[in-house]
Amino acid sequence: MKVCIFGAGAVGGHIATRLAAANADEISVIARGAQLEAIRARGLTLRSGGKEINARPAIATDDPSTLPPQDFVAVAVKATAAMPAAAAAIGKLLAPNGCAVFMINGIPWWWRHGRAGESGTLPLLDPAGALWNQVKPERAIGCVVHMPNEIVEPGVIVHTGPNHLVLGEPDNSTSERLQAVAAMFTRGGIDTRISADIRRDVWQKLALNASGNTLAALTQIDLGGLGTDPGLCELAIKVMREAIAVAAKQGWDLSAEMDVEKLARRGKPGQRPSMLQDVTQKRALEVEALLGQIQAFARELKIATPSIDVILPLLRGLDRALSAAQP
Repeated sequence: MKVCIFGAGAVGGHIATRLAAANADEISVIARGAQLEAIRARGLTLRSGGKEINARPAIATDDPSTLPPQDFVAVAVKATAAMPAAAAAIGKLLAPNGCAVFMINGIPWWWRHGRAGESGTLPLLDPAGALWNQVKPERAIGCVVHMPNEIVEPGVIVHTGPNHLVLGEPDNSTSERLQAVAAMFTRGGIDTRISADIRRDVWQKLALNASGNTLAALTQIDLGGLGTDPGLCELAIKVMREAIAVAAKQGWDLSAEMDVEKLARRGKPGQRPSMLQDVTQKRALEVEALLGQIQAFARELKIATPSIDVILPLLRGLDRALSAAQP
C-alpha cells in the first residue's frame, strides 16, 4: 500500500521509521526544514528500548502535490492552525478510497461525525470548516497515541514508554479499512488496538493531558516535577476532575477507572510532555484541542470549570507570544 506520514516530527518520525524499516508498504513522508534535510541525507533514526532502528522512507518531500494518490495518510501535524491549513493538501493526497488517520492530541475536529443528533465541525478546531469540507469526516479514522517521543537532533527520535496506538472509526464501526490500517501499524512493530468507542479512549488520555501537558507548558517543569509540587499537584487534580465531569455529562463516566490523586503524581523526572517540548522550541501550542474544547463543551452543558477557566487564557496568551516570536 501507499502510505504517507504527513508531518514527520516526533510522533510522525517514529511511525515513519518503523513502517519504512518493516519494508512492507511504500512509505513517503512530508517534512520541512532541518528535519527534511536530515531525512534526505541520512534517513530516520529511532532510539527505543536500548535499540536503534534506521530506515529511509521511499520519498521525503515538503510538497505533497508531488506524491501519487495515497491509500492511507497518517496525519501527525499538531492540532494547531497548521492542521486546517493542511486540509486541502491532505484531501488531495487521498486516493478515491483512501482514508486519513489523525494522530493528534485532544478532541479531534471530526468529533460530531456519526454522533446521533450532532453534525458539523468544531469551530475552535476547524474555524472555516476546511478539514470538514476538504478532507471530509467520512474519510477520517480516529487515533489515540500512547507513544512518548522527542526529536533530539534532526532525523533522530528518542522514544520512551509505551509503543501503543488505539484506532477507531468515528461511527464506532469495525470496517475493513480500519482493520487494514491496524494491520499496517502492526507490521511496523507497533502495538495497535481497535476501539469500539474511540471517543472514550480520547477522553481517557485527554483527562491526563489537560492537566499535565498544560501545566508543564506554563511552568516549564517536567511531569516528575509537577507531581512533587503540592500546589501544582492539587491544581492538576482539579483540572482532571473538571475534564472527567465534562466527559461524564457527554456519556463517558471515567471516574471509577481514573485515580486522579495517583495520576497527578505519575510523572517521572525528565519526562517532558509534547506541549513542554513545543514551548522550549517556541512552537505553536495545541491549546484548543487540549483545553479550549473542553471548556466549550462544559459551557454547552452548563458545567463549571473554574480551574480550566483560569489556565486557558494563560495558555492562549503564551501561544500568541510564541506565535509572534516565530520567523
